[in-house]
Amino acid sequence: MSVDPASKDALIDAILGSRKVFIYGSGRSGLVGQLFAVRLVQLGLDVHFVGEMTTPIIGKDDLTLLISNTGKTSSVVQTAVIARRIGSKIISVTGREECALNEVTDIPIVLRIDHDEEVARTAPLGTLFEDSALLLFDCIVCDIMEREGITEEDMRNRHAIWV
Repeated sequence: MSVDPASKDALIDAILGSRKVFIYGSGRSGLVGQLFAVRLVQLGLDVHFVGEMTTPIIGKDDLTLLISNTGKTSSVVQTAVIARRIGSKIISVTGREECALNEVTDIPIVLRIDHDEEVARTAPLGTLFEDSALLLFDCIVCDIMEREGITEEDMRNRHAIWV
């Protein structure tokens, strides 16, 4: 898997420069997004997962991060269209260069993953995309920690089980 380093840095800048971060994906991509949301909360950021009952409305000073392997999942694309109309910055993480989601995204991040027949048998459907997205997000957490001087102890103090 490879990711354009400038795109990764742009995502970090957007996360740190936004009032709130909204994350959305459907299915397993959504689960990966929820994992990332938890880590961002532990970093001390104001983060919400789109679709939860307590999620506030997206605003123009916010970041909307959308995750979709195909980039054509209708609920994800529609979320991008709505967030764009509101004026939110939109960043997508997809497995495809050419897709509907990237057309309505300010910064598309494409995970370039080699696929072959053997991989399809051992990692069906979007498994490699989801695993790659999770690794990307975990690396971003580490980059934010370093950039902002946040320690693991700081994060542990924001961890729900320590309350």
